[in-house]
Amino acid sequence: MVGSADIRPVRLRFRPMPSETIAVAADHAGFWLKSAVKTHLVERGFQVVDLGTDGTESVDYPDFAAAMARALADRAAARGVLACGSGIGMSIAANRFAGVRAALVHDAETARLARRHNDANVMVLGGRLIDRETALSCLDVFLSTAFDGGRHERRLEKIA
Repeated sequence: MVGSADIRPVRLRFRPMPSETIAVAADHAGFWLKSAVKTHLVERGFQVVDLGTDGTESVDYPDFAAAMARALADRAAARGVLACGSGIGMSIAANRFAGVRAALVHDAETARLARRHNDANVMVLGGRLIDRETALSCLDVFLSTAFDGGRHERRLEKIA
């Protein structure tokens, strides 16, 4: 287990893949975070597909998880970012769909492991539990980390 003293800030030389499109979606509790993520992605040269919601009026998060699954299945986006209040409901809903590997992350290390060990294609954030700076750091790590493959491939095959 890594202690907090072992975690150092990560400074990435971010190299966006210009052809990569990232889908973003959120419910009302994650709307502010989706907006921050969208701006961050555009500033880094990504194409963004915004699947909603468009405000803070109460909506049902499963609808946006389903929209994300459709965007990935239709290849409208290579990866995605979802946000709701805690991130838990959105993670559960998104992972109900074949081909979606959604991972709830709360720091750079969970974002890194979601990619390295689980080949997650959707990062999920809790809008009531994470601050903007941490969320954007998670996003940068998520997008710049490759899947390790190897023994992890076998595990993903079992899940599929």
